[in-house]
Amino acid sequence: MKKQLILEDGTVFIGEGFGADTNTFGEVVFNTGMTGYQEILSDPSYCGQIVTLTYPLVGNYGINRDDFESITPAIQGFIVKEVCDFPSNWRNELSLDEYFKQKNIPGLAGIDTRKLTRIIRQHGALKGAICSVEEDVNTVVEKLQSTTLRNDQVQQVSTKKAYPSPGRGHRVVLVDYGMKHGILRELNQRDCDVIVVPYNTTSEEILRLSPDGIMLSNGPGDPKDVPESIEMIQGVLGKVPLFGICLGHQLFALASGANTEKMKFGHRGSNHPVKDLLTGKVSLTAQNHGYTVEEESIKQTDLEVTHIALNDGTIEGLQHKQYPAFTVQYHPEASPGPEDANYLFDRFISLILSHKQEGAAYVKA
Repeated sequence: MKKQLILEDGTVFIGEGFGADTNTFGEVVFNTGMTGYQEILSDPSYCGQIVTLTYPLVGNYGINRDDFESITPAIQGFIVKEVCDFPSNWRNELSLDEYFKQKNIPGLAGIDTRKLTRIIRQHGALKGAICSVEEDVNTVVEKLQSTTLRNDQVQQVSTKKAYPSPGRGHRVVLVDYGMKHGILRELNQRDCDVIVVPYNTTSEEILRLSPDGIMLSNGPGDPKDVPESIEMIQGVLGKVPLFGICLGHQLFALASGANTEKMKFGHRGSNHPVKDLLTGKVSLTAQNHGYTVEEESIKQTDLEVTHIALNDGTIEGLQHKQYPAFTVQYHPEASPGPEDANYLFDRFISLILSHKQEGAAYVKA
């Protein structure tokens, strides 16, 4: 079935539809990863977005039960150069087309994804619609230009109720802004006793759970659209060790007095080099974000930069000068991508242990 992608600037791409036969609308972004499409399409941080993959062939190893980062995908649509109809892999259970039909997600194949990526890189992320070729282009463009993107993505993807993921180790409260399962997996592997809570849980409610550490997850959208979480972070900062990832990193920066800003087209891929300024180590990282912490705004805070992106010099990590708290902009749980940076979870555990020992020494004294 013929489908078209229409961008708000009037650009039109004609291709073949796959997955659900339905129209969709969202912010069009691109991801440069060569593999890991199942983790990408199930990452809640893509809520409200139409994701373009720059790698030309997608779907060749199918869909399996093990590589999902959420139970229900939050993407609005999926765009590829070529979609594989007959995947070949020992874990394969479904093709992309079959999976998207099940989840009512439209896909578009057969367009020039290199051209689309160049447009986004030049003009920034644009609103777009995947729709039938029978739709009038001018009418769709007018709707795109007059429509405002939703700003409640975190509310859409966060858990509605707290739930446990039991372990016998440290108690970690994991605040879910659109949590990827990989984060929970890394904590479980370290035998943490995890309690996952909704994005709007208050600092008082979190502290009543007697956590040894607090983790702020990844998530979609603008961090300034989640003001209640900024207040929560200010309420727990200095009382419990804290580790933030992606949106959690940005919220931590805002809570500490820094500022965030929207990037032109963001970082989305699985091979972004990041330098750890504390160790000098360079890691290849998985990233998915459209906002960043403004470098100039750090100067008037108690934060210091710990990681930088080697491609463009943007801030990729922070730590507090007084309190046991650090964050990174990228995804150290990898999913998709290399596992170079999962040592940060061990750093978090070490921070919890140090904080406990200091507390014990204080009580003894």
